Amino acid sequence: MPKSDLIADIESIPTPRKRLFEARHMKLLVLHLVSHAPKFSYDIIKEVGDIVGCGYTPSTGTIYPTLNYLEEHQYIGSEITASDRKQYSVTSEGIEHLEAEQATVEKILCRFDTRKQIHNNEQYLDIKRAMENLKTALRIKIQHSGLNPEQIRQIAEKIDQAAVNIARL
Repeated sequence: MPKSDLIADIESIPTPRKRLFEARHMKLLVLHLVSHAPKFSYDIIKEVGDIVGCGYTPSTGTIYPTLNYLEEHQYIGSEITASDRKQYSVTSEGIEHLEAEQATVEKILCRFDTRKQIHNNEQYLDIKRAMENLKTALRIKIQHSGLNPEQIRQIAEKIDQAAVNIARL
């Protein structure tokens, strides 16, 4: 395949959007934010966007069901303020739940901090480029080759070895 065809293939491959949040992680992040001080939904949307970075803003279709879930489980409570806005605050059940999930909350915050560093720091541009190249190479290989179990194992082994080598730097 000529190089120009390969480039055209790369550009035409749809890039699936990876989920930013695993199941229940948004709920834990919102509960974490509300635990610091009572908040309005707008404040929560803004703070989640600040933590995630890279231009991300959660939709109201994500935040309101999350707030409803947290209220139904009595992790947060709400009250209508003088300005007719709902303000959310953490309950004792919510604090207990956060304490039990503290390790997960720290993992979530660390993950997004690292993500922002890679995207925002010019010194990491080469790393970001290399990560994107690896993802593209894997997508092309998977979509245009009938990989057998041995090839799949070899690819996974090379990626695992690269991770070990990076960790040892």
